[in-house]
Amino acid sequence: MSLETPPAMESECTSEIQPIPRSQRGDWTWELVTEFPQQGEWTAEDYLARSFEGLVEFVDGTLEFLPTVTPIHQDIQMFLYHRLLAVIAGKMNWKVYPAPLRLVIGLTRHREPDLMLVRPEHVPDRGRPVIGADLVLEVVSGDRQDRLRDLVEKRRDYASIHIPEYWIVDPETETITVLTLPAGQTEYTEHGVFRIGEIATAVLLPGFDVDVTACFAAGKGTP
Repeated sequence: MSLETPPAMESECTSEIQPIPRSQRGDWTWELVTEFPQQGEWTAEDYLARSFEGLVEFVDGTLEFLPTVTPIHQDIQMFLYHRLLAVIAGKMNWKVYPAPLRLVIGLTRHREPDLMLVRPEHVPDRGRPVIGADLVLEVVSGDRQDRLRDLVEKRRDYASIHIPEYWIVDPETETITVLTLPAGQTEYTEHGVFRIGEIATAVLLPGFDVDVTACFAAGKGTP
């Protein structure tokens, strides 16, 4: 069944506003549909006022619904989460936050990175989204749109708010790409593209290195 606008909502066909009809069995629940903004008309306030099932990002007035994560994605994310925790434990006043947690990109964008490494100054209000980060990490899903989002769009977004380091972990190619943002620059440069048999290394966080083989083995459920 296609989502067609009910007659009472067709503003071009009527000269006055009509009440939304009561939905009947087999109809879309119009009473609920009309409580939400149309795509392209969401504001940051609308977005932040609601909770969603799964990961939902806010981009230029629209909501982007990210693919449901798989055990592959989750196991890789947790492998990296524990690796980050081990490096900062007892040494630094940083925190590691796994998704879901919103990161403000600007007035019209919020993202939800798989992992964020942040200092206290990036969390001025603990009841609100994070403002900036020191390192973000995304595990790429197989969905074509998700690949575009992580490889292109988020690369641009994270650089725009001067996040010093961005890791792209790609199970499809079994690579870890480490991007860094030189001082005064607005685009990332590649610190390295690390493959099976190699060790991915951070620039910002000394001691944070990842065995690429072990990382993707975690995603496959193998030791």
